[in-house]
Amino acid sequence: MLEIALYQPDIAPNAATILRMCACFGIRCRIIEPAGFVMTDSTFRRAGMDYLDRAALVSDASWAAFREATAGRRTVLVTTKATLPYADFAFAPGDVILMGRESSGVPDRVHEEVEARITIPMMPGLRSLNVAMACAMVTGEALRQLRSFPA
Repeated sequence: MLEIALYQPDIAPNAATILRMCACFGIRCRIIEPAGFVMTDSTFRRAGMDYLDRAALVSDASWAAFREATAGRRTVLVTTKATLPYADFAFAPGDVILMGRESSGVPDRVHEEVEARITIPMMPGLRSLNVAMACAMVTGEALRQLRSFPA
């Protein structure tokens, strides 16, 4: 089953929006700690609304704990530093789509350890999309390819 992983997210409403999407599509979401907020944060709860209680959420204490928990699965990093467009990537069942921190992405060692890196092509000179929007775009493409939308 496809999963989403958020690497040390630092903006509560973005993480909650992604969790809401995961609840709607039946996708598990992993948060790789430390997060820059607590799950009881009011902006987190407001953005997630009543969907948070329906989301399958796993917390991994560290990058090492995440790698151990997802051993044998392909981690696909969405990054502005990749060259392969996400729509040209062949997603597979069991992939874990990894989203970086809003403020700084992921460290170089994470780039080196993931099995694949993809990007969302944008106009030259622009930095990045909102992480929740980027996650939704890539997740939608993965679900389309895998034909695994909920019934």
